[in-house]
Formats: sequence, structure tokens, C-alpha cells
Amino acid sequence: MAAPRERSHKHFRLDSVKIKRAQKALRAKTETETIERALDLAIAEEQSNRLAHEANARFLRSGAKIKDVYGGLDD
Repeated sequence: MAAPRERSHKHFRLDSVKIKRAQKALRAKTETETIERALDLAIAEEQSNRLAHEANARFLRSGAKIKDVYGGLDD
């Protein structure tokens, strides 16, 4: 995890059970670390989805033909 450049002091009303479950799942020591890791995961997921979408769009624009050698796509 990259060191944050600037931290903001925020107040949120969050479900404590969800935080504890996330803390356990992410193996975080503190609630702040839990939220930081969860935010990092959300950002990484968005980036991964964006890259996959861009790759798919490039593939479709390439005009490549898909040959259904098993005959399963015609169903």
C-alpha cells in the first residue's frame, strides 16, 4: 500500500459488524487500516475492470474471427 500524501479527518456512521468482518478478512490491525485496504481494493477493481473493457473493445475492433470448433455458440 502506497503511503498517503495527505490524510483527512472524517466522521462516518458505519456498521461496526461490517468493519469487524472486513478487518478480519483483510487481516488489518486497525479500523483505519481496514478502510484504507478496502478503498485500495475498490480502486484496484475499478482499474482492472477498465483495462479488461479496453482490451475487449480493442479485440472487437480488430475484426478477429472466432471459430466455434465445438459447436456450442450456435445454441
